[in-house]
Formats: sequence, C-alpha cells, structure tokens
Amino acid sequence: MKIKLLLLSLIAKKILNGILGMIMQALHVNSIVSVASVNWKSSIKTGSKADAWVSYNSTTKNLSVFLTYAENPEFGDWVEIHNILSWTFESSLDVSDKKKTGLVVGLAVGIGVLTTFGIGVLCFVLCWRKNRTCRDKDNEAIDVSMDDEFEKGTGPKRFTYRELIRATNNFAEGGKLEEGGFGGVYKGLLNEGTNTEVAVKRVSRGSKQGKKEYVSEVKIISRLRHRNLVQLIGWCHERGELLLVYEFMLNGSLDSHLFGGQVMLVWNLRYKIALSLASALLYLHEEWEQCVVHRDIKSSNVMLDSNFNAKLGDFGLARLVDHELGSQTTVLAGTMGYLAPECVKTGKASRESDVYSFGVVALEITCGRRPVETRQEPSKVRLAEWVWNLYGEGQLLDAVDKMLCTDFDERQTECLTIVGLWCCHPDYTLRPSIRQVINVLNFEAPLPTLPSKLPVPMY
Repeated sequence: MKIKLLLLSLIAKKILNGILGMIMQALHVNSIVSVASVNWKSSIKTGSKADAWVSYNSTTKNLSVFLTYAENPEFGDWVEIHNILSWTFESSLDVSDKKKTGLVVGLAVGIGVLTTFGIGVLCFVLCWRKNRTCRDKDNEAIDVSMDDEFEKGTGPKRFTYRELIRATNNFAEGGKLEEGGFGGVYKGLLNEGTNTEVAVKRVSRGSKQGKKEYVSEVKIISRLRHRNLVQLIGWCHERGELLLVYEFMLNGSLDSHLFGGQVMLVWNLRYKIALSLASALLYLHEEWEQCVVHRDIKSSNVMLDSNFNAKLGDFGLARLVDHELGSQTTVLAGTMGYLAPECVKTGKASRESDVYSFGVVALEITCGRRPVETRQEPSKVRLAEWVWNLYGEGQLLDAVDKMLCTDFDERQTECLTIVGLWCCHPDYTLRPSIRQVINVLNFEAPLPTLPSKLPVPMY
C-alpha cells in the first residue's frame, strides 16, 4: 500500500456525566477514519505529561512532518488548552548522504565522459588540421621544385583534377590499361580541340614511395627529349591525388605481347625493339647533360606505339648522377629477376646495373620467357643461367622462342642472345657499356667470347 497521509490525533474523551477523563491517541492512514487507537493511562485532569510517537517504515524514503490543531473542538462548553512541550523527528536512514553520493558519482562520471569526448574531438581536429597542413606543405614543396621547369616553358602541362576526371570518365574500370604496385593506368581523352588520347597514371595512396617517385618522374622525364622515351604530357596533384599524364601507347607494353597473349611479335620487330631500347639507354647514360640511372628496366616498362616503336617509360625510380661518378649507394629498388647481383648484395645502382637489366630483356625477346619461371625444371628456372648453359653446349638456338618456329634471322638471333648474356655477366666490370652493345647489334663490332659456364659473382 502506498501511504500518502499518516495522521496522529490526540482527542479528549468524555468519561462520566460529561466530565473529561482521558485523552485518546488515534492513528489515521490515508483517511479520517482511524486504523488504530489507544487510551492514555493518565487522566487529563492530573495535568501530567504524556508522550506519543509513531514508527514509520517505507521504501519511498519520503515523509513530510507538520503540526496543526482543530479550531472548533466538539466539547461545546469546555475549553481545551493545547500545549506541545516539545517534539522531534528522527530517521535511521542516511538518505541525504546517499543522494549526495549518487549525485556526486553521477556528476563525476558525466564530467569524465564529457571531458574524454571533448579531448577526443580536439585531438581529431588537431590531427586533421596537422595532416591537412602537411599535405598542403608537401604540395607547396612539389610546386616549388617544379617552378623553374614551368617558368621556362620546358616542363609538362599542369592539369586540373577536374580535367583528368572528365578525361578518364572518373577513372572508370573499363578504361584501366594496367594495374601495378604504384597504382593504376587509365586511358583518357583530352578535349582540347584535338581529342588527344593519353594514359593517366594514378599513383596509389597506399604506395610508400608514391610521392617520392612522382616528384622524381616529373623532375627527370620532363627534361628529357628522345624518340625512344615515353613523353610526359602533364601532371596534377590535387585533393590528395598524384596523377601523371603520358602519351598513349596504342600497342601497350612489350611483356603483354611476349607473355600476355597479345599480337605475336615477328622477329624483325623484336630486333628493332631491342635496338630502340638500347638507343634510349645510350641517351640516358651518355648523351644527356647528366647520367640518368633508370633502375627499373623491364619488359613491362617498354611501351610500343602504333608502329611498334619501343619507348622506355616509368622513371619513378630513376636517379640523376654525374657522368664521372660510379655506383651510387641507395635503397634497394627495382624488380626481382631484373636486378643485377651487386644491387641485391650492396644496394648500389649504376649504369652497369641498368645494362644487366637490358640483358635480361634482350633474353626475354629472344626466348619468349620470363626471367624466372618456378614451374620449370631446376636447370631452367633462371633464364640467364639456362641460356648460358646452352651457349656452353653450343646449342644456343635451342633457346629461341618456339612461337617463332623457324621464322627468324639466325645471325641476328645469335647476336642478340650473346649480347644479352654479356650484359648479364655476374661481374659488373666485365659487362659492356650500352654504346658497345649498340655497336655489336649493328654488326659494327665483333661478338664477345664468353666463358662456357656462368661465372660465380665476385664482390
């Protein structure tokens, strides 16, 4: 039962002949009708003091206490004198302390949560602003590094992000030409009155070296001019994107024809491609104002235009060195299978290591095989080792791509294969320069005599 009203009344009671004899104490609960009563043992006439009390037990913990008296007593001629000598109210429950404790705990928890949330929001905002500032500074640094090229008008054009979004149809998957560790390459159409077809490289945001390679490529390739180098048309770095725009190469990459099921390359085209690649390297190593070490020569970076002219691309790992300097110590970079042994061992890249990579590509062109094929029998897993063994056995032509059947020039085939082995010599001091390679391929110099067995690398 929920108690809303608890009343204790003191009533003077008639005993005999209308004489007031005693006082009755009554208890009322939610009603004027008493639920219990008791007579005081002392008579009202004696004037002695009497005590009254009420014990209250409830889980509501809510009791309001007040005192009042009736103005019109029922005893007509008699007069009552109400005199409360003292009264007290006591409780055995420490209600106020618990409420205070609960309130304090609640406030403490609430303030703690709000404080933590506030700190979290503040940290997020500060980190966001810091990252944005860093991105802005990086972009500014890129801009500064390119100022000279653009002011002189010798650098590629700067495109807006909106232009390249429109050109590639928002980087549609259907227009993707290639996907690699660096990101994707998409076909695009520049609507500048000429409807120029381009290839747009979108550097992956997850690429650890993406920004460094992006800057390197623009700074280096934008200054190079050669018929056997892929032309960089423009660039863009907006909204956290790093984009490079190249001339579109209709026939894709060399590896797609050697291994990917594209149009099979006849021998004349293969030999022409090898000479074109050598010509590009000669320009990089000896003919430009500085020596350019490409560091990533491989068949997938050799692009073919509409006439199957070869052009070397992807200068993201390229480095500039003085012509007088030798090997340059750097972080190991490149593609396994094309890396010279000394690069793997020491981390040094040089013109000689580029020549080694060229030799691997030359063997790919002749043999129609990748540098490493793990499914082959042990003696044939590594291309250079397998071909060198055939050379020592006097059966070099057995290495020729079976897709060519007998439709190839034996003299050119022997020449290109031996030059490929020469370039892949484990000792970099015994490799030819790229100029020597061109002289031999043009039959302006004799073929070298190589050891019958693949030499052991010496460092």
